[in-house]
Amino acid sequence: MGDVYTVRLNPVGVEFEVEEGETVLDAAFRQGIALPHGCKEGRCAACKCVLNEGEVELKPYSTFALNEMERDQNYVLLCRTLAYSDIEVDLLNFDEEILSKSIPVRSFGAEVARVVELTHDIRRLEIVLDQPLKFWAGQYVDITLPGPEAITRSFSMANTPVAGKELAFIIKKYPDGKFSSRLDGELKPGTRLTVRGPFGTCFRREDKGGALILVGGGSGMSPLWSILHDHLESGEDREVHFFYGARTPKDLFYLDDFARLAAENPRFHFVPALSGVGEEDDWTGERGFIHEVLNAHLRRLGFGEDVDVYACGPEPMIEALVPVLQMNDVSTERIFFDKFTPASSPAEQLAHA
Repeated sequence: MGDVYTVRLNPVGVEFEVEEGETVLDAAFRQGIALPHGCKEGRCAACKCVLNEGEVELKPYSTFALNEMERDQNYVLLCRTLAYSDIEVDLLNFDEEILSKSIPVRSFGAEVARVVELTHDIRRLEIVLDQPLKFWAGQYVDITLPGPEAITRSFSMANTPVAGKELAFIIKKYPDGKFSSRLDGELKPGTRLTVRGPFGTCFRREDKGGALILVGGGSGMSPLWSILHDHLESGEDREVHFFYGARTPKDLFYLDDFARLAAENPRFHFVPALSGVGEEDDWTGERGFIHEVLNAHLRRLGFGEDVDVYACGPEPMIEALVPVLQMNDVSTERIFFDKFTPASSPAEQLAHA
């Protein structure tokens, strides 16, 4: 075993150890300290902070996440930082609730239970772990397919955090996706997998007031499905609006489930919106991009600042959504989403995208 150093986090005053050759973020995960993070690969900047003291080296990273000027000013990405002495860093973004709900990251053996077709290009992957995994609704795990070329992708759980071994994921299938293209055929029941987690800071905050807004697109349904059911099972009494964007009617799924939930819960409302239908199409619901539809509803509903928003979908959707929320007086501190970046294959996105 190599040298072990101490990491001190300001302004929260948390200290933990990092081993030689281990990134600071991985060390935090291992010891159950939840820090802001997204891609974990130096591409999204979610874990950016300032190095105050100590000697470090950074593994390769994207200059979009950390530019040359920032690096000269001692900014670092915790997911790429290797310590060579005791270090002290200032967190730029931290949430005491995230720290209080830290769960140590662990690796689990697992096997495929089944793959269910939800639409022409979206599948529900169900797996069984060798041991139970504790997580919060909205979090995700890394799943690795074994073989000569191990393939790892991040996917959000679609089920609620019950104390069990069964996990479900809603995954978009890409023709050239190294992982998702195997959903139809290769991932047969009994196929062994490795799962590592939990990760993610876009989990449901409990005991909050005001309305709960869920906004998703594509396989972004996965963590929102978990958050929605976790909220309903909690017994909390909040107005809930679920906005889901797709292109055509064939891209929608779970419509019967949403209708049943709305009938059972008068304060729940599901609003699907289609961006790829013409005037001649037989569609009576909302039309347009989901951020446009959300903007119109927020102006009409007038929730103001007392609202929590959880968003998950393709990166362009998130980028269009945030200004809409800010214009409708939603506080940045009450907007939750995980940043994800393209996988090595341009056609396939990590996790929810």
